[in-house]
Amino acid sequence: MRTFEDDLLADAENDRQTVEFIKNYLPQEVKEKFTDEDLYYFLDVIGEYYCDLLDKAGNNEDIDIDIDAVSEHIATQARKDKMGTFDPEDLRWVVDGELEFGDSQQE
Repeated sequence: MRTFEDDLLADAENDRQTVEFIKNYLPQEVKEKFTDEDLYYFLDVIGEYYCDLLDKAGNNEDIDIDIDAVSEHIATQARKDKMGTFDPEDLRWVVDGELEFGDSQQE
């Protein structure tokens, strides 16, 4: 039987794998702009954004993810949380990398 601790460890491992995938996915000039801490933070913000989308859509609708909207949201949230000022164009690579990682896990 899986415990709450098992779930936390699995989530942490998934986040680690996602961050590693994104780091390899980013172009070199973009990669240099983000720390690992930034990438973990972005994953949290992306997850919250997706949860909000799902809540608004309900169970019966397909969700269209607007990469530009997610990127803008991350940039805005990062400023609010005093994590830094990030260019949405650079964040677009992170969002795209996160989606690519998710797709690669479903294959």
